[in-house]
Amino acid sequence: MKVIIIGGIAAGMSAAAKLKRSHKEAQVIVYEKSPFISFGGCGLPYYVGQYFDNHEQMFARTPEQAIQSGIELYVEHEVLKVNTEEKSVEVKNLKTGEVFTQNYDRLMVATGSSPVIPPIKNIDLKNVHTLRNMEDGHILREKMQDESIKKVGIIGAGFIGLEVAEAAKKMGKEVSIFQSGDRVLKATFDKEITDILEAEIQKEGVNLYLNTMVTGLNGTEKVEQIVTNEHVVDVDLVILAIGVRPNTAFLKDTGLEMLPNGAIIVDNEGKTSIEDVYAAGDCATVPHFLKEAPAYIPLATNANKLGRIVGENLGGKAERFEGTLGSSCLKVIHMEAGRTGLSEDEAREAGIDYKVAFITDKNQTDYYPGQESISIKLIYEANTKVLLGGQVVGKKDAVQRTNVLSTAIYAKMTTKQLGMLDLCYAPPFARTWDALNVAGNVAK
Repeated sequence: MKVIIIGGIAAGMSAAAKLKRSHKEAQVIVYEKSPFISFGGCGLPYYVGQYFDNHEQMFARTPEQAIQSGIELYVEHEVLKVNTEEKSVEVKNLKTGEVFTQNYDRLMVATGSSPVIPPIKNIDLKNVHTLRNMEDGHILREKMQDESIKKVGIIGAGFIGLEVAEAAKKMGKEVSIFQSGDRVLKATFDKEITDILEAEIQKEGVNLYLNTMVTGLNGTEKVEQIVTNEHVVDVDLVILAIGVRPNTAFLKDTGLEMLPNGAIIVDNEGKTSIEDVYAAGDCATVPHFLKEAPAYIPLATNANKLGRIVGENLGGKAERFEGTLGSSCLKVIHMEAGRTGLSEDEAREAGIDYKVAFITDKNQTDYYPGQESISIKLIYEANTKVLLGGQVVGKKDAVQRTNVLSTAIYAKMTTKQLGMLDLCYAPPFARTWDALNVAGNVAK
């Protein structure tokens, strides 16, 4: 059996490793466009901000290690076309320019995504960058150490935008964030949570421009200003962070079923609409634990988990991924926030009869150092009180409490059960009634 995997960053290498462990006799071929594999790009903002120095810590394994495990790995090889009828791929060796064809028995697409480049004037000026791969990380890390670069403009207030804002602040830069929508992280968190995050961002001296459309950049060779529908703001460096797009343009003639954004639609086994073709990672949808419709949630956790399932199924099994809850988190300067399950907007769009509870409590006792406010939002079914979603924000322990909510939703717990859940108590960690217990008891 010959299996070709297109892409070797997260989902692809997770699948390749699992397949090779369980089916040593299988011929597993991986084509990766970049020189690297198994790259944890989530660490890039912290590398740029010098929270750590060794960039190799972001690589889970080297190409040499993959080859030693029996995987036929070809880095700097780009798949140009896929012919699903002939079961073949057309591949270009980016080092030599050679183009060749390779046949497969089963195929996995794990090509990830690329940053969206907005159609704004003078986008090609120098000192305008994205932060997606290791090369971007090296460039921006060096730029952040350049004392002549004092003002950093970030276009986009999603995860990467806010994380790199923290990195820039740490490096002593004046930071301005530009967001076309009316709040940060709108696709991820509800307004109660983003209000708290926005207050933290502005309190720390970040210039936050909401409802602001960037129309162009000014400068001669290097960028000097960001031009919006209302403002002209001086900058020395611009970082584009407005989102990602699945890398699936090369598959447009294959007949694979996709979402409008180009994400390949897969089922709970990672199968696509074409027999013997699987997909996972940022190039594909992911089955959702609470939704019937395929979801596009480009997270490393989803990529690795569904990738592992696909690795099993490429070898002939029929393992099923039970579904994501879209659990995600981030740190915004001194604040941390996490979400899991459905947001209020998602529950409304799904036509669910739901209720919400929002509380602000404390993370621990007041007589042990470190007490901070913590806010929790629960979304739950109105009649059954079964939990559907949860969001937590605070300066300490918010994300780990989000993990508890993820487990509770997965177990289909009710708000009453959450209110009485036996959570750990000691003065440094919680109060006798943990904030999650309080939220559960408030949710009637």
